[in-house]
Amino acid sequence: MLVSSHFRYEIPTKIEFGAGYVNQLKRYVEEVKGNKALVIGDPGVVEAGIVEKVEKPLIEGKVPYEIFSDIGAEATIESVDHAYKIAKEKNCNVIIGVGGGSSLDTAKSVGMLLGNGGDIRDYVGLDKVQSPGFPVIAIPTTAGTGSEITRFSVLSDKQAKAKLSVGSMFNCPTIALCDPELTITLPPHITASTGMDALTHALESYVNKVTQPISEALSLQAMKLVARSLRLAVVQGENMEARKDMLLASTMAAMAFNTTRLGLAHSLAIPLGARFNIPHGVVNAILLPEVMRFNLIGNTKKFAQIASVFGENIVHLSEKEAAKRAVIAIEQLKMDIGITQNLSDFGVREDHLEAIAREAMESGNTPINPVKPTIEDFKNICRSLMNA
Repeated sequence: MLVSSHFRYEIPTKIEFGAGYVNQLKRYVEEVKGNKALVIGDPGVVEAGIVEKVEKPLIEGKVPYEIFSDIGAEATIESVDHAYKIAKEKNCNVIIGVGGGSSLDTAKSVGMLLGNGGDIRDYVGLDKVQSPGFPVIAIPTTAGTGSEITRFSVLSDKQAKAKLSVGSMFNCPTIALCDPELTITLPPHITASTGMDALTHALESYVNKVTQPISEALSLQAMKLVARSLRLAVVQGENMEARKDMLLASTMAAMAFNTTRLGLAHSLAIPLGARFNIPHGVVNAILLPEVMRFNLIGNTKKFAQIASVFGENIVHLSEKEAAKRAVIAIEQLKMDIGITQNLSDFGVREDHLEAIAREAMESGNTPINPVKPTIEDFKNICRSLMNA
């Protein structure tokens, strides 16, 4: 597959990356002309003491702030509505998101609404946001979602048991404050699942049909970082070099897919996650090797390159055989970091597959996948991951 010679690359977010950078938060608030902040963080980051690390420079810098932590494992429409109401009532003019995807997607949505008004449901889809929002400083504490720089906010609608996506460059954070020290206390199983999420972002962007030179380079480097450091980050959580690599991999992978989007793993991950409460990184980890196997024929050369990135010896192999080694490498990585579940473990049954497949077919990630799938293809991918 040739990389297009005509392409566009855009990222409005300023990235500040470095250990201890959270201590400079006051400077970044001043940079965006903030005078009162709403700090949005889920209960987990509050309990882990990470929000306190964000509060400290605000207190020392005499920056007024409010805290909102009514967030679950996933960002929801209800949480966005609640936080938006508080931000308006308290006259907050800068939003600071702290945590994983749920906190950051909530923060981005609130910032966007403060600048545009209305209801978050008005903006579901692509490019429906008309104006810049209020400034958002995104501080990731996991290394996987990449939400600190992306245009997407993925929000759960609990009543409809569906996930909705808002996608706009006006939804990107103003500043991504990436401090790997904040990821040190991340438990091994979260390190593993979020790391696989980052890998899936990089890999699907790398092989899809709209890859382009800048996103391709970002994806390739992100995969190299994952190959080098994900196992270490899982088993040696205090290893700062591994933590730096994984946070950088996550951000770079997001910089890639922010432009190109993804592929079938994410097409399926959305309905599976929404219907069966499967953590996003876990469902991507389950799906990725089988989706790769399905896609091999559509981008054999790239999959052979991925095999090499993950340490497979492909020197004397045909391109087709080398590509197959990529699937083996990712399956081994997944097992090494302790992700052993299959879809049946989360209650997925044969009678669910038709609805899952039809929803996946409607995803914007499906048309750009290297191989065009049918409804039956989606069902077969899921079948292969049930009781397997």
